Amino acid sequence: MNLMVTGTSGFVGQNLSSYFIANGIQVSNISLRNLNWQKQFNTVQSDAIIHLAGKAHDTSNTSSAEDYFKVNRDLTISLFEEFFKSDIRDFFYFSSVKAVADTVDGKLIEDVVGKPITPYGQSKLQAEQYLQAQPLPAGKRLFIIRPCMIHGPGNKGNLNLLYQIVKKGLPWPLAAFQNQRSFLCIDNLIYLIEMMLSTLNVPSGVYNFADDETLSTNDLVTLIAHSLDKAPRLMHISPRLIKSMVRVGDVIPMPLNSERLKKLTESYVVANDKIKNSLGIDRLPVTAFEGLSKTIASFNKIS
Repeated sequence: MNLMVTGTSGFVGQNLSSYFIANGIQVSNISLRNLNWQKQFNTVQSDAIIHLAGKAHDTSNTSSAEDYFKVNRDLTISLFEEFFKSDIRDFFYFSSVKAVADTVDGKLIEDVVGKPITPYGQSKLQAEQYLQAQPLPAGKRLFIIRPCMIHGPGNKGNLNLLYQIVKKGLPWPLAAFQNQRSFLCIDNLIYLIEMMLSTLNVPSGVYNFADDETLSTNDLVTLIAHSLDKAPRLMHISPRLIKSMVRVGDVIPMPLNSERLKKLTESYVVANDKIKNSLGIDRLPVTAFEGLSKTIASFNKIS
């Protein structure tokens, strides 16, 4: 099998490419930053395109809306048009759960009506809508993947921010916020992509990617503390007071602003039943606890 992958410099791209190469699969990197990428596209023989490249959500809100649409929507459309004309069988578009919902009541499923409020989510959704509107030729498959928060060894982000707080012995001041969140460890992501590539009866469509279990932020703080041989320090401060304080971070650069507070404290549960049913599996190979423990252990090694 030969794969064409965009975004190989990113966390997911590096891990996917390394895994497939180690397992004897040829991986060709297509950089959409190259103005002549179409020429390279036409010289590569591939069975599937895994389109990971995109502009990630900027929590500091310094990016213009136009930037998101140029990258996440317009480049995706251009790449899909080349796929449409080619002999390549599968097109995997990595969208996001944030393409359809910035907040979730209950459990997020695939057929929810998308109502993103950020340019990031809107650009991802518009790309999805274009792809789904195109009639696929016989023998081709289109997979729109909506992952929740992806993590793994080497990944930076809010998990690392949480780790640094606990490592410094600082109390976790947001313990009064009660939530449940879905995560996606890189091992489960790779497993699902590999299964979809090798299972030819999986139909085209939109698929959520998430681990089977959820954890609260307080669970994460406790897990991190135990990995450091520390007692978790959970401080219960009034959520109303916290929300009023972080507004300062929306104006002046600070570690915590409204966007980060939302990411750290909101409930966001994502259903993964559709992809498991399509693949005929009951459970993913790595539990949420195992995956997060592995990621946190990697922070211990580099700290």
